[in-house]
Amino acid sequence: MPGMIRRIVAASAVVCVFAGVVADVFAQSTADEIAKYRDALQDGNPAELWEARGEEMWKTPRGPKHVAFASCDLGQGAGVVKGAYAQLPRYFADAGRVMDLETRLVWCMVNQQGYTHADATKTVFGNGSAKRSDLEALAAYVTSRSQGVKMNVPLDEPHVHDMYALGEKMFYYRGGTHDFACATCHGDDGKRIRLQDLPNLTKVEGAQKAYTTWPAYRVSQGELRTFQWRLNDCFRQQRFPELVFGSDASIALTAYLAGRANGAEYRGPAIKR
Repeated sequence: MPGMIRRIVAASAVVCVFAGVVADVFAQSTADEIAKYRDALQDGNPAELWEARGEEMWKTPRGPKHVAFASCDLGQGAGVVKGAYAQLPRYFADAGRVMDLETRLVWCMVNQQGYTHADATKTVFGNGSAKRSDLEALAAYVTSRSQGVKMNVPLDEPHVHDMYALGEKMFYYRGGTHDFACATCHGDDGKRIRLQDLPNLTKVEGAQKAYTTWPAYRVSQGELRTFQWRLNDCFRQQRFPELVFGSDASIALTAYLAGRANGAEYRGPAIKR
Protein backbone atom coordinates (compact mmCIF):
# COMPACT_ATOMS: atom_id res chain seq x y z
CA MET A 1 0.00 0.00 0.00
CA PRO A 2 2.77 2.54 0.82
CA GLY A 3 4.33 1.78 -2.56
CA MET A 4 1.03 2.51 -4.32
CA ILE A 5 0.72 5.82 -2.45
CA ARG A 6 4.23 6.78 -3.51
CA ARG A 7 3.38 5.98 -7.14
CA ILE A 8 0.18 8.04 -6.93
CA VAL A 9 2.05 10.98 -5.39
CA ALA A 10 4.77 10.72 -8.05
CA ALA A 11 2.20 10.55 -10.84
CA SER A 12 0.35 13.55 -9.41
CA ALA A 13 3.60 15.51 -9.30
CA VAL A 14 4.27 14.70 -12.95
CA VAL A 15 0.75 15.82 -13.90
CA CYS A 16 1.19 19.09 -12.01
CA VAL A 17 4.53 19.79 -13.68
CA PHE A 18 3.04 18.96 -17.09
CA ALA A 19 0.05 21.21 -16.44
CA GLY A 20 2.37 24.05 -15.43
CA VAL A 21 4.44 23.65 -18.59
CA VAL A 22 1.30 23.60 -20.74
CA ALA A 23 0.00 26.72 -19.00
CA ASP A 24 3.31 28.53 -19.57
CA VAL A 25 3.38 27.51 -23.22
CA PHE A 26 -0.24 28.57 -23.70
CA ALA A 27 0.38 31.92 -22.01
CA GLN A 28 3.44 32.57 -24.16
CA SER A 29 1.58 31.52 -27.29
CA THR A 30 -1.31 33.84 -26.43
CA ALA A 31 1.06 36.74 -25.76
CA ASP A 32 2.82 36.11 -29.07
CA GLU A 33 -0.46 36.05 -30.98
CA ILE A 34 -1.64 39.27 -29.33
CA ALA A 35 1.65 40.91 -30.31
CA LYS A 36 1.17 39.76 -33.92
CA TYR A 37 -2.38 41.13 -33.84
CA ARG A 38 -1.16 44.53 -32.70
CA ASP A 39 1.60 44.61 -35.29
CA ALA A 40 -0.89 43.79 -38.05
CA LEU A 41 -3.10 46.73 -37.04
CA GLN A 42 -0.34 49.25 -36.32
CA ASP A 43 0.08 50.43 -39.92
CA GLY A 44 -3.58 51.41 -40.02
CA ASN A 45 -3.82 52.60 -36.43
CA PRO A 46 -7.14 54.46 -36.01
CA ALA A 47 -5.31 56.82 -33.63
CA GLU A 48 -4.37 58.73 -36.76
CA LEU A 49 -7.98 59.93 -36.97
CA TRP A 50 -7.68 61.44 -33.48
CA GLU A 51 -4.33 62.95 -34.42
CA ALA A 52 -5.83 64.67 -37.48
CA ARG A 53 -8.74 66.06 -35.45
CA GLY A 54 -6.36 67.21 -32.74
CA GLU A 55 -4.10 68.96 -35.23
CA GLU A 56 -7.06 70.87 -36.66
CA MET A 57 -8.13 71.94 -33.17
CA TRP A 58 -4.58 72.96 -32.28
CA LYS A 59 -4.30 75.26 -35.30
CA THR A 60 -7.85 76.68 -35.29
CA PRO A 61 -8.79 79.72 -33.14
CA ARG A 62 -11.18 78.48 -30.46
CA GLY A 63 -12.99 79.49 -27.30
CA PRO A 64 -14.52 82.77 -26.16
CA LYS A 65 -11.26 84.61 -26.94
CA HIS A 66 -10.98 83.00 -30.40
CA VAL A 67 -7.33 82.05 -29.86
CA ALA A 68 -5.40 79.12 -31.33
CA PHE A 69 -2.93 76.99 -29.36
CA ALA A 70 -0.07 78.88 -31.05
CA SER A 71 0.40 80.71 -27.74
CA CYS A 72 0.31 77.53 -25.62
CA ASP A 73 3.74 76.67 -24.21
CA LEU A 74 4.14 72.95 -23.51
CA GLY A 75 7.69 73.47 -22.32
CA GLN A 76 9.51 73.95 -25.61
CA GLY A 77 8.21 77.42 -26.43
CA ALA A 78 4.87 78.87 -27.48
CA GLY A 79 3.10 76.63 -29.97
CA VAL A 80 5.95 74.09 -30.22
CA VAL A 81 4.79 70.47 -30.11
CA LYS A 82 7.82 68.64 -31.52
CA GLY A 83 9.40 66.66 -28.67
CA ALA A 84 7.28 68.37 -26.00
CA TYR A 85 5.61 65.23 -24.68
CA ALA A 86 8.95 63.51 -24.11
CA GLN A 87 9.73 66.08 -21.41
CA LEU A 88 6.41 65.99 -19.56
CA PRO A 89 5.42 66.20 -16.74
CA ARG A 90 7.40 69.34 -15.97
CA TYR A 91 7.15 72.44 -13.78
CA PHE A 92 5.46 75.49 -15.30
CA ALA A 93 6.23 78.73 -13.49
CA ASP A 94 3.23 80.54 -14.98
CA ALA A 95 0.90 77.98 -13.42
CA GLY A 96 3.00 77.41 -10.30
CA ARG A 97 2.75 73.63 -10.46
CA VAL A 98 3.96 70.47 -12.17
CA MET A 99 1.72 69.50 -15.09
CA ASP A 100 1.29 66.61 -17.46
CA LEU A 101 0.11 67.12 -21.04
CA GLU A 102 -3.63 67.08 -20.40
CA THR A 103 -3.40 69.39 -17.39
CA ARG A 104 -1.35 71.84 -19.41
CA LEU A 105 -3.81 71.73 -22.31
CA VAL A 106 -6.64 72.55 -19.91
CA TRP A 107 -4.60 75.43 -18.48
CA CYS A 108 -4.10 76.88 -21.96
CA MET A 109 -7.79 76.45 -22.79
CA VAL A 110 -8.78 78.34 -19.64
CA ASN A 111 -6.09 81.02 -19.45
CA GLN A 112 -5.54 81.70 -23.13
CA GLN A 113 -8.70 80.64 -24.96
CA GLY A 114 -11.16 81.82 -22.33
CA TYR A 115 -12.95 78.57 -21.50
CA THR A 116 -14.12 77.96 -17.97
CA HIS A 117 -12.44 75.03 -16.24
CA ALA A 118 -15.79 73.25 -16.14
CA ASP A 119 -16.21 73.59 -19.91
CA ALA A 120 -12.62 72.61 -20.64
CA THR A 121 -12.98 69.40 -18.60
CA LYS A 122 -16.62 68.65 -19.40
CA THR A 123 -15.70 65.63 -21.54
CA VAL A 124 -12.24 64.38 -20.67
CA PHE A 125 -12.88 60.83 -21.93
CA GLY A 126 -14.93 59.88 -25.00
CA ASN A 127 -17.19 56.85 -25.21
CA GLY A 128 -16.08 55.51 -28.59
CA SER A 129 -19.29 56.77 -30.20
CA ALA A 130 -21.08 60.14 -30.29
CA LYS A 131 -19.45 61.43 -27.10
CA ARG A 132 -16.07 62.74 -28.24
CA SER A 133 -13.32 64.30 -26.16
CA ASP A 134 -11.33 67.27 -27.44
CA LEU A 135 -8.61 66.51 -24.92
CA GLU A 136 -8.08 62.99 -26.25
CA ALA A 137 -7.74 64.32 -29.79
CA LEU A 138 -5.38 67.11 -28.76
CA ALA A 139 -3.30 64.63 -26.75
CA ALA A 140 -3.10 62.30 -29.76
CA TYR A 141 -1.79 65.10 -31.96
CA VAL A 142 0.77 66.44 -29.49
CA THR A 143 2.12 63.04 -28.49
CA SER A 144 2.43 61.91 -32.10
CA ARG A 145 4.96 64.72 -32.61
CA SER A 146 7.31 63.11 -30.10
CA GLN A 147 7.59 59.77 -31.89
CA GLY A 148 11.21 58.67 -31.93
CA VAL A 149 12.23 61.27 -29.33
CA LYS A 150 13.85 59.91 -26.18
CA MET A 151 12.00 60.46 -22.92
CA ASN A 152 13.74 63.12 -20.86
CA VAL A 153 11.53 64.14 -17.93
CA PRO A 154 13.53 66.78 -15.95
CA LEU A 155 13.82 64.89 -12.67
CA ASP A 156 16.58 67.21 -11.44
CA GLU A 157 14.08 70.09 -11.24
CA PRO A 158 13.06 70.28 -7.54
CA HIS A 159 9.28 70.40 -8.09
CA VAL A 160 9.35 67.49 -10.52
CA HIS A 161 11.66 65.54 -8.22
CA ASP A 162 9.19 65.97 -5.35
CA MET A 163 6.31 64.80 -7.55
CA TYR A 164 8.34 61.78 -8.65
CA ALA A 165 9.01 60.86 -5.01
CA LEU A 166 5.32 61.22 -4.13
CA GLY A 167 4.36 59.10 -7.14
CA GLU A 168 6.72 56.36 -6.03
CA LYS A 169 5.09 56.25 -2.60
CA MET A 170 1.65 56.13 -4.21
CA PHE A 171 2.72 53.28 -6.48
CA TYR A 172 3.45 51.06 -3.50
CA TYR A 173 0.65 52.31 -1.24
CA ARG A 174 -1.92 49.64 -0.42
CA GLY A 175 -5.49 50.48 0.41
CA GLY A 176 -9.11 50.29 -0.62
CA THR A 177 -11.54 47.44 -0.08
CA HIS A 178 -9.15 44.91 -1.65
CA ASP A 179 -5.91 46.19 -0.08
CA PHE A 180 -4.45 46.75 -3.55
CA ALA A 181 -1.55 48.89 -4.71
CA CYS A 182 -0.33 49.68 -8.20
CA ALA A 183 2.51 47.29 -7.40
CA THR A 184 0.01 44.49 -6.73
CA CYS A 185 -0.51 44.10 -10.47
CA HIS A 186 2.65 45.74 -11.77
CA GLY A 187 5.33 44.68 -9.29
CA ASP A 188 6.34 41.23 -10.57
CA ASP A 189 7.10 39.45 -13.82
CA GLY A 190 4.63 37.12 -15.52
CA LYS A 191 1.35 38.50 -14.18
CA ARG A 192 -1.73 38.61 -16.39
CA ILE A 193 -5.36 39.72 -16.31
CA ARG A 194 -7.40 37.52 -18.61
CA LEU A 195 -5.20 37.36 -21.74
CA GLN A 196 -3.42 40.63 -21.04
CA ASP A 197 0.19 40.59 -19.88
CA LEU A 198 0.87 43.10 -17.10
CA PRO A 199 4.15 45.01 -17.38
CA ASN A 200 6.45 44.96 -14.37
CA LEU A 201 6.76 48.68 -13.76
CA THR A 202 9.32 48.22 -10.98
CA LYS A 203 11.84 47.41 -13.70
CA VAL A 204 13.12 50.21 -15.92
CA GLU A 205 12.60 48.19 -19.09
CA GLY A 206 9.01 47.44 -18.08
CA ALA A 207 8.25 51.08 -17.32
CA GLN A 208 9.87 52.19 -20.56
CA LYS A 209 7.94 49.73 -22.69
CA ALA A 210 4.62 50.56 -21.02
CA TYR A 211 4.77 54.34 -20.71
CA THR A 212 6.08 55.07 -24.19
CA THR A 213 3.01 53.51 -25.85
CA TRP A 214 0.38 55.75 -24.26
CA PRO A 215 -1.89 57.34 -25.40
CA ALA A 216 -3.22 54.32 -27.26
CA TYR A 217 -6.17 53.33 -29.39
CA ARG A 218 -8.15 50.64 -27.57
CA VAL A 219 -9.66 48.24 -30.11
CA SER A 220 -12.09 46.84 -27.53
CA GLN A 221 -13.48 50.32 -26.84
CA GLY A 222 -13.19 51.98 -30.25
CA GLU A 223 -11.56 54.97 -28.55
CA LEU A 224 -8.19 56.59 -28.09
CA ARG A 225 -7.23 56.61 -24.44
CA THR A 226 -4.80 58.93 -22.70
CA PHE A 227 -2.54 58.26 -19.75
CA GLN A 228 -4.93 60.09 -17.42
CA TRP A 229 -7.58 57.58 -18.50
CA ARG A 230 -5.17 54.69 -17.88
CA LEU A 231 -4.57 55.80 -14.31
CA ASN A 232 -8.27 56.45 -13.75
CA ASP A 233 -9.13 52.93 -14.90
CA CYS A 234 -6.43 51.41 -12.71
CA PHE A 235 -7.93 53.16 -9.69
CA ARG A 236 -11.34 51.79 -10.66
CA GLN A 237 -9.99 48.25 -10.84
CA GLN A 238 -8.27 48.66 -7.48
CA ARG A 239 -11.66 49.74 -6.02
CA PHE A 240 -10.09 53.04 -5.01
CA PRO A 241 -12.06 56.31 -5.03
CA GLU A 242 -12.11 57.81 -8.52
CA LEU A 243 -8.89 59.60 -9.41
CA VAL A 244 -9.63 63.29 -9.96
CA PHE A 245 -8.67 64.35 -13.47
CA GLY A 246 -5.56 66.54 -13.43
CA SER A 247 -5.10 66.24 -9.67
CA ASP A 248 -1.69 66.33 -8.02
CA ALA A 249 -2.12 62.63 -7.30
CA SER A 250 -2.50 61.89 -11.01
CA ILE A 251 0.48 64.12 -11.86
CA ALA A 252 2.64 62.44 -9.21
CA LEU A 253 1.97 58.94 -10.51
CA THR A 254 2.56 60.11 -14.08
CA ALA A 255 5.83 61.80 -13.10
CA TYR A 256 7.03 58.60 -11.43
CA LEU A 257 6.24 56.33 -14.37
CA ALA A 258 7.33 58.84 -17.03
CA GLY A 259 10.57 59.49 -15.16
CA ARG A 260 11.32 55.77 -15.04
CA ALA A 261 10.86 55.69 -18.82
CA ASN A 262 13.66 58.24 -19.34
CA GLY A 263 16.09 57.24 -22.08
CA ALA A 264 13.56 55.22 -24.09
CA GLU A 265 12.19 56.40 -27.43
CA TYR A 266 8.58 57.46 -27.34
CA ARG A 267 6.47 55.23 -29.67
CA GLY A 268 2.87 56.36 -29.22
CA PRO A 269 0.07 56.69 -29.84
CA ALA A 270 0.04 52.90 -30.01
CA ILE A 271 -2.70 50.33 -30.42
CA LYS A 272 -3.88 47.98 -27.71
CA ARG A 273 -6.52 45.30 -27.32
